[in-house]
Amino acid sequence: MFLDELTPLFQEFVSKPVAFMGGFASGLFRLDLNDDPVKSWLDQKRRPHDDSDPTDNPPQSNSGGPQSITIE
Repeated sequence: MFLDELTPLFQEFVSKPVAFMGGFASGLFRLDLNDDPVKSWLDQKRRPHDDSDPTDNPPQSNSGGPQSITIE
């Protein structure tokens, strides 16, 4: 039925409403997430604090814990 087709959409909305509405709005307005000002705003949201002051954060070793990778 028609309701079965909307179930995954509703489950995503309930589990992550802010992310869902952000994706919905970007699709509705046809925003490209790789263009400015959207890209710069997303980069700013990913890094909420300024790392310019080295005294706030002690140096960390890269030997353990999660590491970031770049996929092209």
